[in-house]
Amino acid sequence: MTLELSGWVIAILAALLVGVAKAGIGGLGMLAVVLFAQIMPAKQATGIVLPLLCIGDIVAVAIYRQHAKWTHLWRLFPWTAAGVVAGYFALDRISERQARMLIGGIVLALVAMHLVRRRLTGHAADHGTWFAPTIGVLAGFTTLVANAAGPLMAVYLLAMRLPKMDYVGTGAVFFLLLNFFKVPFMMHLGLVNVPSFSLNLMLLPVVLAGTWLGWRILARLNQSWFEHLALGLSALAALELMFKLSSIVRLK
Repeated sequence: MTLELSGWVIAILAALLVGVAKAGIGGLGMLAVVLFAQIMPAKQATGIVLPLLCIGDIVAVAIYRQHAKWTHLWRLFPWTAAGVVAGYFALDRISERQARMLIGGIVLALVAMHLVRRRLTGHAADHGTWFAPTIGVLAGFTTLVANAAGPLMAVYLLAMRLPKMDYVGTGAVFFLLLNFFKVPFMMHLGLVNVPSFSLNLMLLPVVLAGTWLGWRILARLNQSWFEHLALGLSALAALELMFKLSSIVRLK
């Protein structure tokens, strides 16, 4: 896969953001998708990003696995698998702009709901039995269509009132299993292939550098700042998904 000099600069920055996001600063992974979509077709960008995410997931699980809360994971896994299958069948039936507007709108609605419930109760309140299945299906669907499950998971994990390290550890295990589950589907769709994987190998050192940077940043964030950052980046990623990427798709 051939890139111009400017394309390489963008790709390196995006790979660095993937690593930082996987080491605990969630929300930046969505911005990486935005950057890759500026130098290649948006669907192709999802195939480039996926192996980079898998690399970051392996490192994140190696660092944070002892903090994972499996109770929350078991609530999500069956529903997330169903969402991945739904996304596989829907990918060729909806336009990229429709998918991104839908996903971005859902994320913003969940962020708003989380803020309202926290304001009314003084903390992030527990949700009903519908919450985990809804987030699971949406996360599976959105991760296959646009690698955009990060903001959804941020809202879910914040709603569960997890401490910073438990949040990161639970998210790391979830995304490791989810992203590797997606690989066969993306290969069958032709979005992960030999040329794309060759680019992934060249960007591997950048992802690893990003995970180190993210680990250092996370260690310096207190719980309150961490929650504000996670929620703010989720909302920003949703807005980028809805507006900036939709304009890119219209131009291509």
